[in-house]
Amino acid sequence: MSEKLHLNQTFSTDFSFSQQDVADFARVTGDNNPVHLDEDFASTTIFKTRIMHGMLGACVFSKVFGTMFPGEGTIYLSQSVNFLKPMYVDTMYSAHFEVLEILEKNRARISTAILTQEGKKVVVGEAVVMNLEKIGE
Repeated sequence: MSEKLHLNQTFSTDFSFSQQDVADFARVTGDNNPVHLDEDFASTTIFKTRIMHGMLGACVFSKVFGTMFPGEGTIYLSQSVNFLKPMYVDTMYSAHFEVLEILEKNRARISTAILTQEGKKVVVGEAVVMNLEKIGE
């Protein structure tokens, strides 16, 4: 993407994570909560099966900002995030982004959301990112 971001610009991408991704995330972060890793334990919870770490799902935002929208050279400055529903492995989700505001100093405020394939919101929030080449006048 070589053009500069503009107000109301949108971007979407589909993704999913495997149980191995969940296990790797647990290993890297140290979050070994059995609701993510142990099917027998998870079956006794309100979810009835293993769920992904919320932050694993939300990490797709970092991937998109750094590699796709706005892309290379982007610095992630802040992120608010609300987890509305659990996420599950081997399930296709869609990450959606919309430029809400172009700010001073090559920054943009962008809405972030993860939706099910049926369009139900799972994770929502807002980010502020900076990119010297792709944001601003």
